Amino acid sequence: MDNILDKLEQILEDRKSATADESYVSSLYAKGTDEILKKIGEESAEVIMATKDDDKEKIIYEVADLWFHTLVLLRHKDIKIDKILDELSNRFGLSGLTEKANRTN
Repeated sequence: MDNILDKLEQILEDRKSATADESYVSSLYAKGTDEILKKIGEESAEVIMATKDDDKEKIIYEVADLWFHTLVLLRHKDIKIDKILDELSNRFGLSGLTEKANRTN
């Protein structure tokens, strides 16, 4: 595991076996999907506000929080980061307009 996403994915997976009072992530897992989604919504709003304030350092900080909570969701749903990376890789060379037109939902 040489990259930060792999390391973080393993830590988030390990937190599944911790108790809610031992770990913030475990407490999110225990509260379930709705609580994790609530955190993602909050972090998304904070990214928006940091961007509206044109504060690059704050944008970086808030995007890191957003990515972190999104990774928590992925582990909660047993979705590996590699699946997301594969999806992004599949989009190379594909126009955004074409990709959008090809969506089934």
